[in-house]
Amino acid sequence: MTNSTLLGPGAFLRPAFSFVDLFAGIGGFRLAFEAIGGRCTFTSEWDKFAQQTYRANFDCRDHAIGGDITQIPADAIPPHDLLTAGFPCQPFSAVGLGTKRHYGLKHGFADETQGTSFFDVARIIDHHRPRAFLLENVKNLLHHDGGRTFDVMRRTLADELGYYVQWRVLNAKGLVPQSRGRVFILGFRDPCDFDLNAFEITYPERPPVLGDIMEPDEVTAAYSLSDRMDAYVRHRNTVHRERGNGFRTRYLGPDDTLPAIPARYTSTIEFFIEQAGRNPRRLSPRECARAQGFPDSFKIPVSKTQAYKQFGNTVAVPLVTQLAKAIQPCLVDQASNHLYTSKDDCPPLHVPMPIYAPHGGDCAWCGARV
Repeated sequence: MTNSTLLGPGAFLRPAFSFVDLFAGIGGFRLAFEAIGGRCTFTSEWDKFAQQTYRANFDCRDHAIGGDITQIPADAIPPHDLLTAGFPCQPFSAVGLGTKRHYGLKHGFADETQGTSFFDVARIIDHHRPRAFLLENVKNLLHHDGGRTFDVMRRTLADELGYYVQWRVLNAKGLVPQSRGRVFILGFRDPCDFDLNAFEITYPERPPVLGDIMEPDEVTAAYSLSDRMDAYVRHRNTVHRERGNGFRTRYLGPDDTLPAIPARYTSTIEFFIEQAGRNPRRLSPRECARAQGFPDSFKIPVSKTQAYKQFGNTVAVPLVTQLAKAIQPCLVDQASNHLYTSKDDCPPLHVPMPIYAPHGGDCAWCGARV
């Protein structure tokens, strides 16, 4: 499938806009923005297993997947209209923060491995000056270090880079059977009349529930808890209840909504699915994919452990797709559908794109041999 339409010899309709997919994970942002006519021109993801899933689901022949973004010069990234990035959330998440504090590890910007990745995003925005950027992270980012962490980010994007910055916590609940609140940070290079706080999500008539995404019993039986694990979890619940502690494992049925699926779902005991005649079970990887709004055609080529991590880290695709549609007018203008008929007319992204062009080595936007 292609976002370029062949209109005649050497003439193509340019895709509506171009975007780069940083900290791409398994491509949740890409699914959303390609669905509204965008074309991904650069991808960066450091995790080799996430790269494996990404390649299994997207044709990456027109550009390689970049690895560690800290090692990629800004000028090695092509010009683009939109930058998307789900930069690492562990340094700022409530769960990740608690774990790091428990073990005496650095968190926030002090986490040199992941916490400073925001500044690489800012470095690339500063170099390319895209029309817009859309960043996503855990909602606890707004409150980390008493709000000072987010204030540094806001001042970097707005005061230093000069972007019109908005942010809002949006929950995918009602679009998917999962309560998943995430903060979205949106910035425009030029004034735009889009107001993120006024953005309204369009919900289906009947909100999806857990039963809508469940696989058949013959598939899910393999995810049942052992007798020993089941007894341990129930005993732990009893102890917490008697001590008046807030944390307890939840047992969910077909009419329930999931809490946010964590990246550490393999080891968490936050929730399980009830089963008739069997011990409770975990979600299957396919059910995790469905809970994030990924289609069943989305391939899962990695182990169960890696799949849980990937779907726990990704965005809820239906929510991002609605947001993408809402900001699309700010990404395109009347010239976006300009017909490019010569190499001189073609924008800076004039490169060989055999997956889009009818003849290998032609440019997808102007049809010229390059």
